Amino acid sequence: MVYYMEWKIREESIMNIDGLSLFPLVKELDAALTGGRIEKIYQPDKLTVVLHIRVPGKTVKLFISANPQSPTIHISSFSGENPAAPPGFCMLLRKHLEDGRIAEIAQHSLDRIVRIDLDVRDESGAITTKSLIFELMGKHSNLVFTHNGIIIDALKRVGLAVNRHRQILPGRQYVLPPGQERLNTLRIPMEEFMATLLSRQDLTLIKAIFGTATGLGPVSVKEICWRANVAPDTPVAGLEPRDIDRIQQQWSSIAASVQTGILRPTVVIDKDSRLLAMACFLLTHLAVYRTKEFSSMNAAAEWVHMTTGPKQQPSGIEALRKPVITEISKLQRKRAVLEEELAEADTAETFRIYADILMAHGHHIRVEPRHPQPENVTLPNLYDPGLQPVIIPIDPLRSGIGNAQKYYARYNKLKRAQQSIRGQLGQLEADISYLESIQVSLDAASSQKEANEIRQELISAGYIARPAKKSRPDTPSAPLTVKAGDGTIILIGRNNRQNDLLTFKIAQPHDLWFHTKDIPGSHVVLRTDSNDPSPQTVLLASRLAAYFSKARYSANVPVDHTRKRYVKKPNGAKPGFVIYDHQTTLFVTPSESEIKSLLH
Repeated sequence: MVYYMEWKIREESIMNIDGLSLFPLVKELDAALTGGRIEKIYQPDKLTVVLHIRVPGKTVKLFISANPQSPTIHISSFSGENPAAPPGFCMLLRKHLEDGRIAEIAQHSLDRIVRIDLDVRDESGAITTKSLIFELMGKHSNLVFTHNGIIIDALKRVGLAVNRHRQILPGRQYVLPPGQERLNTLRIPMEEFMATLLSRQDLTLIKAIFGTATGLGPVSVKEICWRANVAPDTPVAGLEPRDIDRIQQQWSSIAASVQTGILRPTVVIDKDSRLLAMACFLLTHLAVYRTKEFSSMNAAAEWVHMTTGPKQQPSGIEALRKPVITEISKLQRKRAVLEEELAEADTAETFRIYADILMAHGHHIRVEPRHPQPENVTLPNLYDPGLQPVIIPIDPLRSGIGNAQKYYARYNKLKRAQQSIRGQLGQLEADISYLESIQVSLDAASSQKEANEIRQELISAGYIARPAKKSRPDTPSAPLTVKAGDGTIILIGRNNRQNDLLTFKIAQPHDLWFHTKDIPGSHVVLRTDSNDPSPQTVLLASRLAAYFSKARYSANVPVDHTRKRYVKKPNGAKPGFVIYDHQTTLFVTPSESEIKSLLH
């Protein structure tokens, strides 16, 4: 395989499932959900729909996301939050589909198109079938709601200005995406597929397979070529008989495993936990990377979404982030002005020295209106051991004593200014640090409750206006709980309300308390039950404190830890602010892949 090893594998942060691996996933969904009744329908965001389906003995959630970066469909155990007011598309689906039953979940040919047929009652009480058609096609992913082939609506409407050949609009006939002329290699004889493939003499092998077969994505094609020991960019015209035999043999082997259900669902990630590939068979051409195997394609799809999928932020987070960033910028500009004034005030001692020298020698300087005096004088420096001369600027219209008094007055003014400016700078630093802690809280927020708590904190602090209409108070959110490898519980506050609650209500005096040193971040508590935790667990808690801080993407982050009994809150301090002593400092580098594996 020497020549093939030279072909470089391109790493991609997001890799969509292809039609071949979608085939067993759809079979799993059909077996688990057919006959189930639609209880509820939610739309957490503009590209995601979640169907709550009642099947014998339980309710399961079918998660459908048309996110262009990672479209997915799978049964999910995750309970996400939903907006207070459901979007229009969600209301439409509720009107038509709630209490309906799933008749079938099927894949169109071997393409990345899943059709969910639902039996519902129409206005006359007769049973009719309506369909949700999910197209998993990258940036073109969409969920289309149809009845008798006519589009009722879609998650993403596509008009003539976007696509001249295929519009997805209410009232139009649903038309399949282009490329339907390609062969479904699971339904035709292998000889027919190979004959069509070999007829494309002007193409490379990989392009010929793409043009011939539906459902085979780059990952599957590269795996076939790797197993057959044939370079993907080999011209079809240059294939030798033994190459053709190996390609046919390896493809037949993979196809047979898919058809018979003898699968090895696999996910491949790089060292930074970025998704490289997902397939229903082992990917030997990516063996140099980390490989995870799963018991089912649904389990693999759910793991991919939970671990590497886009983070869904609560609604309103960006609206809260804007005033915080604006206020921080304003305070930073004010700090720069005060620092310039402080630098000027630090010259006060020079003016006192000038005044002392003028007082000692001022009798030599007289005001003579007829004879203008120079604008500076040279006098011996009383504070220099060798009495080296110093040049002192003076006001020609003032006497020596008058100039000395002027310098004393300026000195006293600057000394007073020093104290005032340092006090203002201290308050500015505290305000900036507080607002940066709010930024960390906004980044860590994972629920609408947490977003609302941050909004209320900003209202109380006077950074945003209080709404005219009072809203019903939410049930308080709880700190995040993580279990270490040895079973030790680690608690993490994700906003200042949670930080105060965790540190002063939940934590026990003997628990270990963690926080990044001089860096805004979360309070982290390691439960100890009066026992000393292992060094590995202490390091893990330190990395969690570094990850949930402003230094999330930094290396060698200083993290202090101490017993909770040494943590105090000064009277009148802002939310989340504490002082502590008896601390130990560790320098750690947070690992995003490690933290994500713990959180999921």
